[in-house]
Amino acid sequence: MILSTNIIKRSKPIILFLLLLPSIIWGLTFLQGNLGINPIDKLMDEFGKMALRLIIVTLIISSLSQYRFLRSLQNIRRMIGLTAFYYVICHFLTYIILDHFFNWKFILKDIVKRPFITLGFINFILLLPMVSTSTNAMVKKLTFKVWKKIHYLIYIIAPLAALHFYLLKKADKTEPLVYLGIILLLLFWRFYYKIIKK
Repeated sequence: MILSTNIIKRSKPIILFLLLLPSIIWGLTFLQGNLGINPIDKLMDEFGKMALRLIIVTLIISSLSQYRFLRSLQNIRRMIGLTAFYYVICHFLTYIILDHFFNWKFILKDIVKRPFITLGFINFILLLPMVSTSTNAMVKKLTFKVWKKIHYLIYIIAPLAALHFYLLKKADKTEPLVYLGIILLLLFWRFYYKIIKK
């Protein structure tokens, strides 16, 4: 049974709403002062984890869409990728505005001093070319071949994001290790499909 493209396209507004809903809930909970003892850290962590999860989802969709009956999933891959970037922006702005209130001198020192902050900043920079070339117009302008090469950055971004999370966690590192394991498995599958199988 082939998953209908029309069903996927009609479902996009609902999927987008469900993807954005957590950020609305966390934002309102933060404003109400119900995010625990360290609300800024909690908000920043939730945004970051959601971004990582959605990056993993885009990799999963890329793998599943190789199968003909699931090819229509490609229609939501870009939307999920852009939503992941939305959560990265929320994560980044929470750090810059709420945590350090535009103290650029401290932020720059933090980027240099702490490896997990360094990785997070590098990932943000790497995401920018992907997001800026995500439109159909840019695909035509760059040609699909060039556009595809730019979007191979996801294979660097995903493991670095998991490593950023791993270094951030001070105690139980189970969750970031699970994410890293999933990412490495997906990257191995892509390598197998594109190189070994062909």
